[in-house]
Amino acid sequence: MSQEIVLEVKDLSVDINVPAGTLHAVSNLSLHVKKGETLCIVGESGCGKSIASLAIMNLLPRRASLTAKTLALEGRDLLSLSEAEFSNLRGDRIGMIFQDPMTSLNPVFRIGNQLEEVYMEHGKGNRKEARERAEYLLEKVGIVAPKERLSQYPHQLSGGLRQRMMIAMTLMCDPALIIADEPTTALDVTMQAQTLNLLRSLQKEFNTGLILITHDLGVVARMADRVMVMYAGYAVEIGTAVEVFDNPNHPYTRGLIDCIPVPGRRKPGSKLGSIRGIVPALVGDIKGCTFRNRCDFSITQCADEIVALKELGKGRAFRCILTPEERKTTLQNPGITQ
Repeated sequence: MSQEIVLEVKDLSVDINVPAGTLHAVSNLSLHVKKGETLCIVGESGCGKSIASLAIMNLLPRRASLTAKTLALEGRDLLSLSEAEFSNLRGDRIGMIFQDPMTSLNPVFRIGNQLEEVYMEHGKGNRKEARERAEYLLEKVGIVAPKERLSQYPHQLSGGLRQRMMIAMTLMCDPALIIADEPTTALDVTMQAQTLNLLRSLQKEFNTGLILITHDLGVVARMADRVMVMYAGYAVEIGTAVEVFDNPNHPYTRGLIDCIPVPGRRKPGSKLGSIRGIVPALVGDIKGCTFRNRCDFSITQCADEIVALKELGKGRAFRCILTPEERKTTLQNPGITQ
């Protein structure tokens, strides 16, 4: 795998003005993606995964404001670009696959016209070359009779075929980075597996960086090279997929993993784990650890300070006052707050 960094993000924050005040949707988020690498961003609904991806794509709502120390694609500073310059990058060097392909495809245009438009809009070639590229990619994504499919409208295709069309459209200009925001949510189980396998094989073939956003740890286990766990707008754990699954360092990550039924590790009929409570409101001033009211290991200090990521070396980090070793004795600590 190439070591070239495609995307670099440092201290990204997104605030949104809402009637109750300022919503801190993403806070001090840092990440990077290399060529041919898959970074999975995982967390429950409301943790900031999708907002972070929209910030990278410069597709935030008007009420949102973005700040970052670094936001660079292939070494190019995205923060300095005008909207017109950013529009030239979208669909060309960076592409996005959304949850529901039906809302991403124009229902009144044929599939072929929509794929060709992407290619021609970015000056990659004429219509004949665009049609040839579209047919080639439809074959790559496993669609039979691509010429006939290109003449059809989105409503004439199944959900699985529409998602494959979206993958092909994203690859039309051979982007350096693809962001896939829960691309299998609207598909049945069989199509989910096929789509993930397809994404992984195409990503490796084209040597494209991939950010895969999901709340499904089964998808993470299958797809990820590295994992970022998000909670309440913060990255709370980062590491390789093996490190995060085998040795989770944050209580939230441990809670997520304990919710998974694993054959051979959990006795039949035993109860699955759960995380009590709900994600806190992120409006107004935020003090202390945002996970403390749901954490079995919270102590008095958790309410006083927001902990920085603790670097463990080689890209491994977690955000918690206590180390995993200290948490083993915390439940006997009289200073615990529940």
